[in-house]
Amino acid sequence: MTEMVYGAVPQRDAEPILPKWWRTIDKWSFSCVLILFGIGILLGLAASPPLAEKNGLAPFHYVQRQAFFGVLALVAMVLTSMMRPDLVRRLAVMGFLAAFVALILLPVFGTDFGKGAMRWYSLGFASVQPSEFLKPAFVVVAAWMMAASQQINGPPGLSWSFLLAMVILAFLAMQPDFGQAALVLFGWGVMYFVAGAPITLLLAMAGGVVLVGSFAYSNSEHFARRIDGFLSPELDPTTQLGFATNAIREGGFFGVGVGEGQVKWSLPDAHTDFIIAVAAEEYGLVLVLCIIALYTGIVVRSLVRLMRERDPFIRLAGTGLIAIFGAQAMINMGVAVRLLPAKGMTLPFVSYGGSSVVAGGIAVGMLLAFTRNRPQGQIGDLLRGRR
Repeated sequence: MTEMVYGAVPQRDAEPILPKWWRTIDKWSFSCVLILFGIGILLGLAASPPLAEKNGLAPFHYVQRQAFFGVLALVAMVLTSMMRPDLVRRLAVMGFLAAFVALILLPVFGTDFGKGAMRWYSLGFASVQPSEFLKPAFVVVAAWMMAASQQINGPPGLSWSFLLAMVILAFLAMQPDFGQAALVLFGWGVMYFVAGAPITLLLAMAGGVVLVGSFAYSNSEHFARRIDGFLSPELDPTTQLGFATNAIREGGFFGVGVGEGQVKWSLPDAHTDFIIAVAAEEYGLVLVLCIIALYTGIVVRSLVRLMRERDPFIRLAGTGLIAIFGAQAMINMGVAVRLLPAKGMTLPFVSYGGSSVVAGGIAVGMLLAFTRNRPQGQIGDLLRGRR
């Protein structure tokens, strides 16, 4: 009688949070991330002592910092992966607003650390790069807009997300940081394609990227220098690319041996942008293929689970997050073997970098939250029901 008057009593899930989280999470992707983090610590032990010695620090100073930030990233990843998708969306909106304001204020309060690009805030004991945190938050916000546009009488979310992406690209280009700008544009483009954008529009966007690249080449010495170095038939062996290419060649299939590599003494960014060169020289092609397999496993597993998802927002957000994750790994390794122009971009969970690893932990935590098993029919059931 009580239920007839007041309605049915809501049933609460009596299963504890941790067992439910472990039962529903993608354990394979989670394990791959842990292995990548372990490989990063291993390579940090090899790559960072020369830089620590050069700066007058303890031999494992950077390894200790990498472990500290890595633990923060793993904690953030686990906590984020426990959240419901709607809670992830709310936190992403707040995080996006904070990161976007920080990005706008970089020309006033930021620093370039002598690298010619205003990308960081110096906190004394550490530095923060707002664009690293902006990427995953923007993906979720853009996915929310695109999903809302698919509803009846919904807002023009596709147009809003495009305008927001263009504003972000403009601020990133002003730093200049064309690598992060390319990642943001790539993530948005993949989501836009999944949302049903016509191929002609995507081709027009590709043409626009070529025009913008030509303009940047003509007006940015920083951009032109990197493109010229990539297109040059002769590779200067004293440049970072020259050292990295030689290290990969010397490593062969099994490497020269643990601690026997020499590239870490020549490259100032051996522990960050060119960490894969250290892996190739000391451990050979075997470890490099293992690293590639781990990234591939995360990407493929996530996409397979997202294909079964019925919620448009979750499909779009998850696809955008995994697209940026996979593209960043591909760009980092592609630069090291000279398949792509030089670009300061870390290898997720492997390279040293506080902002990069913590933001990566949050991004993968969001992805794991979106790919958790939920009580729903598969999308194939919905499609069959429409016949």
